[in-house]
Amino acid sequence: MFLENIGGLALALLGSGLAVGLSCVGSAKGTGIAGEAGTGLLAEDPSKSGKVMVLQLLPGTQGLYGLVVWFFCLIRIGMMGGNVSLTVTEGMQYFVACMPMALGGLLSAIAQGRVAAGSINILAKKPDDWSKGLILCGIVEFYAILSLLASMLMLLWL
Repeated sequence: MFLENIGGLALALLGSGLAVGLSCVGSAKGTGIAGEAGTGLLAEDPSKSGKVMVLQLLPGTQGLYGLVVWFFCLIRIGMMGGNVSLTVTEGMQYFVACMPMALGGLLSAIAQGRVAAGSINILAKKPDDWSKGLILCGIVEFYAILSLLASMLMLLWL
């Protein structure tokens, strides 16, 4: 009886929590990777701090996307309105809807951090070509956006 009463809500909250939590873990890891590469360059040439900061910031967007999915999921399940009652099946639907952002956010942020670190190396060796590295980061960002879109569309259809 307890699982029937609280299980649906627990699954929905777990899914939304994973969407924001895993996306933020990926963003922390990705921005850390880029930041490590950036510190070496900035020790040699502090004038490039603006461009390094842009490249380091990019893997952080996945955490924001995860937060959007978390917030939207809470609104959709009615957490902002008070009393929430979800069946286990409904809770599982919300859980599954949050998984593209959870997994896509985690993995794409780490991958983007690696690409950003490589882009910082481009900035160090060929400063005029740094925008090429920015474009490479944008390609990885596209998949984070697809993850966001998939989760948002599934949440809308519930």
